[in-house]
Amino acid sequence: MCLVAQIPTLQPWLAWDRNAILQGEIWRILTGNLTHTNWAHLLMNALALLVISFIFRAHFNAKRYTALIIVLSIGIGGGIFATNMQWYAGLSGVLHGIFAWGAINDIRTKTKGGWLLFVGLIVKIIWEQIYGGSASSEALIGARVATEAHLIGALIGALSGFIYFFSSQQDTDKKHNYPN
Repeated sequence: MCLVAQIPTLQPWLAWDRNAILQGEIWRILTGNLTHTNWAHLLMNALALLVISFIFRAHFNAKRYTALIIVLSIGIGGGIFATNMQWYAGLSGVLHGIFAWGAINDIRTKTKGGWLLFVGLIVKIIWEQIYGGSASSEALIGARVATEAHLIGALIGALSGFIYFFSSQQDTDKKHNYPN
């Protein structure tokens, strides 16, 4: 989907654009996460998606993974309205959300390193909120790093992870007849 969204005649119609969304082009709330500023941006995010998906592969099936990406995309696309951003393209907010969700599920399943990954993500997000995005990344993608999308994605991913954590805990309690 990201490759199709990168087609030069389609990309301008799919990127997150505040004014266009306010004029009724609401699909951009979802599709802005699929577009990228250039091919280097797309490649960087595609490689990150592969690595993150590999790290947390034990927690995903196709249905859960697809649902998480859709929830993150819509949440990020809607959440960006709370910022002063006018335009957004990229999958990095979704990547941060998947990472948060995966780290919380590592913690839930007592996978070694889960806490370290989650704390590392928190430190990265705080760093970006204080100091901004990486200058080298900005040079590579030809745009400002959307640290707001990283924060929103991480928050939605963490919230989704906690909801899944507690709902799966209740399912376990019911199977073992533990009181609620």
